[in-house]
Amino acid sequence: MSLSTVNRAPVEPAFRRLARVAGPLLRWVTRQDWRGGDKVPRSGGVIVVANHISNFDPVALGHFLVWHGRWPRTLTKSELWQIPILGTLARELGQIPVERRTTRARESLDAAASALERGECVVIYPEGTITGDPDGWPMTGRPGAARLALRTGVPVIPIGQWGAQQVMPGRRVRLPKLFPRATMQVLVGDPVELDDLREASESPTAAAEGSLRIMDAITALVGDLRGETPPTERYDLRAGRRIPRDWAGEAV
Repeated sequence: MSLSTVNRAPVEPAFRRLARVAGPLLRWVTRQDWRGGDKVPRSGGVIVVANHISNFDPVALGHFLVWHGRWPRTLTKSELWQIPILGTLARELGQIPVERRTTRARESLDAAASALERGECVVIYPEGTITGDPDGWPMTGRPGAARLALRTGVPVIPIGQWGAQQVMPGRRVRLPKLFPRATMQVLVGDPVELDDLREASESPTAAAEGSLRIMDAITALVGDLRGETPPTERYDLRAGRRIPRDWAGEAV
């Protein structure tokens, strides 16, 4: 199916040109097992949240979203913007940098809120980094995605993904391993219910509860993809181990 058939939404010319080239290439070097794409709203502001398993995630998930009618604006660590070619590409594609562990980190949420007001699709990996769980399960989440959702009132669509880690394993940026062909599995869930938290949207407790619901939804989808029962606890990088799932995380 051609890009012009599935996605006619306006976007930067560079983004559309890249998609026209990358789409067929990705279908050649990887397989796609995409489910639940009809649950992604075709218009209006929306936050997509997903588990983070590989540096290949933005490519695999971006491929899925573009071919389901949405141009992703992904919150990415600012370090990426310092890498030649990748940084330039991120700017041209309208992605959103996050200066983690600094006082300017919240500025990324302001930029994301502006994108949502324009009716765009903002992608957030709530874990904040590639999972450190020894079995690849989602880690504890940070409340930035929930805080943004409560602030803007847009729907939050959870996505579980699996397979990208076979293309780019580990936490370092490296050349992709394209053969044998890996299957990019994507499973979309129902919107995360946050309406009951909106009256207390400025409360840290509301953001923490929203984050917990988001991570619960993502983890359940990953379990469905893997055909396994997720662990009852979640890995925390700072603790270096799995801890009770109701740990609230820290601000983006």
